[in-house]
Amino acid sequence: MLTIKRCPTIVSIYQDGLEKPGCGRNCLGACCIPGDRMKGGFLLTHSLNRVSRFESGQQPGAKLPVYTYGRRAYDTDNGSLHNENPFLDSLLLAQWEDRLTQGHFRYDVTACETKVLPGDFGFIAQLNEGRHLKKRPTECRVDQVLQFFDAKKFNFTKVGQEEVLFCFEESKDDLTAYYDEMIVGGSPNIIAINISPIEYGHVLLVPKVSDCKPQRIDEGSFRLALYMAAEAANPYFRVGYNSLGAFATVNHLHFQAYYLAVPFPVERAPITKIWKKGGVNIFELYKYPVKGLVYECGTSLDELADLVSKTCISLQEQNIPFNVLIAECGQRIFLFPQCFAERQALGQVEQDILDTQVNPAVWEISGHIVLKRKCDYESASEDYAWKLLGEVSLSDDRFDEVKQLCMSEAVVSKNKAAQIAVLENSFMPIDTEATHYHWIKASSNAKQNNSIKECTYCLN
Repeated sequence: MLTIKRCPTIVSIYQDGLEKPGCGRNCLGACCIPGDRMKGGFLLTHSLNRVSRFESGQQPGAKLPVYTYGRRAYDTDNGSLHNENPFLDSLLLAQWEDRLTQGHFRYDVTACETKVLPGDFGFIAQLNEGRHLKKRPTECRVDQVLQFFDAKKFNFTKVGQEEVLFCFEESKDDLTAYYDEMIVGGSPNIIAINISPIEYGHVLLVPKVSDCKPQRIDEGSFRLALYMAAEAANPYFRVGYNSLGAFATVNHLHFQAYYLAVPFPVERAPITKIWKKGGVNIFELYKYPVKGLVYECGTSLDELADLVSKTCISLQEQNIPFNVLIAECGQRIFLFPQCFAERQALGQVEQDILDTQVNPAVWEISGHIVLKRKCDYESASEDYAWKLLGEVSLSDDRFDEVKQLCMSEAVVSKNKAAQIAVLENSFMPIDTEATHYHWIKASSNAKQNNSIKECTYCLN
């Protein structure tokens, strides 16, 4: 068994005191949100739009804000793939700033120093000493992507309700709506603050929080994350996912998201088209330090979500750690199989890289490198970024094997042997293009939206 001793990021104010008996914290567990598991009385369960019963004298559920979205708006058969009325964007930021004012964060992330590193790609370095403080050491397995959920460890049912911004649920009538307060039962999808934020508006999306699913992607949860990005309708807002073995710090299904008002370097990296499945175009990154695949939406977000989620499920089942970045309002998805934790456990990572204590998860791989020591921040360069991320990337041979596994979900064939033969002969560049155009086109609309604070980055 491969293990590394490291300190997990603290994402909730209740993560430290798990040994305290009882609840008394107004949390998201069954003690405070019994939902329709209770008997007797009545309870309005918003996700099921029906009335359930609860025992007299017990709390009927939690009163939380609820945001509902309609999926039909993102099908080109019924309209545009873009959200023309991005209410979620302003709502999320307003609620996040409200929690900032109330003092629910461990530090003020807006005060962290940030700069764009000189060079061709524009890697972004941030000095975030707050994320390095008050952490609880744990033993974490890095050789198993799929692990059982352990209720004894920290999970998001222990999060306080004051950390929840709102629930995020699909509308039954395909209309966007917001309810300031609704009695919530069952197992809601929640959007909560990350109290150790990396950037402005850093939140967590926890699908079906009360179901206590381990950190593993399924089709429904991935589709939910994609719709969250689309509903925000802001290209500065990206959604990320880290599998176990790829620096997920909590084994409870969740995604992360935050705002960054400059393009991620990976969004500007050149790509080569290698396949097309239905309306989804599939590309391969090149001239970027981490090997990966890029999926672009054509006519349906559901089609994109189904293809990428099935690919992620295949990686999980083959025990391959990976990270996912959802960008451009859900229109583009970057998939990175990685091996940094494995190399670290085997003693194959250079010591000067380990000394920086950077765990290269989805944000670092995408080009936003969070540094914990001022000396590392002051000396950061594009060469350092390439060296760090080079330790993450699979070798050419191993990536080719993983790529064939990923592409097997995109090729439809009744004959498995014929399918493999097609794949082995299909990876020839069909088209090459730079993605900077995509960013300029997407960000031009966002500049008209005043819901995000302007960020200024210094050039060294």
